[in-house]
Amino acid sequence: MITKMTGLLTRVLDDEVRLQIGAFEYQVMVPESVRRVIQMKLGQEVTFHIVEYLEGNSGGNRFVPRKLGFNTEAELDFFELFCTVEKIGSKKALKAMARPVREIADAIARQDSRWLSTLPGIGATTAEQIVTTLKRKVTPFVMAAAPATPPEAAPEEPKKASSRKKAAVQAEPTAEPQVVVMAAEGQVIEDVYQALMGLGHNPIEARVKLDGLLTCGKPFKTMQEALTLIYSTKE
Repeated sequence: MITKMTGLLTRVLDDEVRLQIGAFEYQVMVPESVRRVIQMKLGQEVTFHIVEYLEGNSGGNRFVPRKLGFNTEAELDFFELFCTVEKIGSKKALKAMARPVREIADAIARQDSRWLSTLPGIGATTAEQIVTTLKRKVTPFVMAAAPATPPEAAPEEPKKASSRKKAAVQAEPTAEPQVVVMAAEGQVIEDVYQALMGLGHNPIEARVKLDGLLTCGKPFKTMQEALTLIYSTKE
């Protein structure tokens, strides 16, 4: 059984991506929350945490192997937990995960069935069932989202370090801004998506507008700049 795949991201489609590994191109099904993160990494090497299942028709005489991909192991664990809810299979769970795991887990923990019913494919009855089944099991996913406390000893290290260590410490800031910028870009994309949802768009409409923004070729650095571009573009 495959548990992790690393390869070149060659295509990003509506509910799947294509991963080139050597001479083979693999189809990997992904939820909308994962798609939003990796769609900016087209042409780059990415790693997915993988779970596999067989998709069959009602007659049961034809089965298609499917690979489902997630950015983190925590996302994969949450997906498998989500599938334990009655009448929620792999396909339905994948479709429902249109929001980050943190948000879905938090809604379940506070027993917000109304919010859960806004997820694709989840009606009021299913939302109630999700809360009943998972409300005592999602705490690790809510707690995992808490930001880590920055180490306090780091600022004192340059004072005690030798000249060689000081040079190494001074070299580190040049690499850090790149990481911060990449994280910021991903967060802006997520903020724009959440803003579109807050403005009344459904997940499909929000995704279409977000895709249009990312392919328009115009730069943006903040959520406000992105929204201005989205609504100033003539459809």
